[in-house]
Amino acid sequence: MSLKTTETLRRGLAQYFREVLPGLPPEQRDAYQAEFQKRAESLLQRAAETGEATSFQDLIGLGDSGMMPFDQVSVPRLKDDFDESVIPTQLHAAAELYFIYQYERMKVFQVVSVLLRLFHEGRMRIQSGPGARALYLVERHHPLRYKTRDRALAYRRAFNYGPQTATDRAVVYRGFHRQFVALVSAIAQYFRDLLIGEVIRGGHLINQRPFGSQATIQRLGADLRWQMDRATYGNIVSLTMETSQYLKTILDMLEAPDIKKAFDANNKWDVIEAVSQRYLGGAAELAQRSKMADAGRRLLSFVADEPFNERDFNLFQTQVQPLGTVAEEWIAAYRMTPDGRSFRGVAPTLSTTVGLQRPASAA
Repeated sequence: MSLKTTETLRRGLAQYFREVLPGLPPEQRDAYQAEFQKRAESLLQRAAETGEATSFQDLIGLGDSGMMPFDQVSVPRLKDDFDESVIPTQLHAAAELYFIYQYERMKVFQVVSVLLRLFHEGRMRIQSGPGARALYLVERHHPLRYKTRDRALAYRRAFNYGPQTATDRAVVYRGFHRQFVALVSAIAQYFRDLLIGEVIRGGHLINQRPFGSQATIQRLGADLRWQMDRATYGNIVSLTMETSQYLKTILDMLEAPDIKKAFDANNKWDVIEAVSQRYLGGAAELAQRSKMADAGRRLLSFVADEPFNERDFNLFQTQVQPLGTVAEEWIAAYRMTPDGRSFRGVAPTLSTTVGLQRPASAA
């Protein structure tokens, strides 16, 4: 489709829209506007694909028709597909790896190593029960293909967490924590603003509440998924799958009645806490880390599945709705950990991340 035809079609569609929109009832305008824009884009795309295309040679006058005027040269329709150019499998693996990392911080893998040592040294009074058999069988998983150092390298590459130094030329997502905290803060702020909007506005416009910043969530989410895609290549997928199987085996084993009885425990968390207190220098933040693991995995899975290109705020609100409480849960748990004590709050964190300066009085 030539440039002249394209411009004529665009002007005609815009004029038609301006003439029709004022005559519609207010409650129908949003739906009509969204549908009209969708149909207009579809029409322009179809016209560009079916029209006769011109090449660069036609543009500079080397084609069969010689030099062509600009208004007769076809205009290509370029597709913006940056936000979709990621590998979802890697992003889902990163979400699962975040869950595993929090359990690593809870010392679950260290607890199993201690239990195996006590079992072999005869310092734990279990013999033929399900826990003893589970400890015997877990050793087939114990010499994992991906050992502690491999997990630490994966945490460093994907999240920039842990003491392990990344290898030369490996891509490390150095800004993960900052951007992840900012995304969680943006989702929390979005629903806080919507709650304020419901209280203030009310009336028949209750569903039209563009108070929360949809663009902030989309920008932070798109950046996060692109950077995670860059850093989670290689063995991250296979490492996550294997370690997830090992972690499930561990958690099932810690629920064995004879192991719980050996430590006077009621559940696996009591076992982890007791072993950590006696042999590992103290227990980690079990309640907080478990909540961060679950909420963080859900938030990162949302990042993996959402291309962040939805412009209808009502539809976007519906898609993000389940994550409002999840974001608040993650923040509440994070603030109770040593890492989160420097968290200044949702609004200050978000303002700094998106480049807003604090007022001089606040500073």
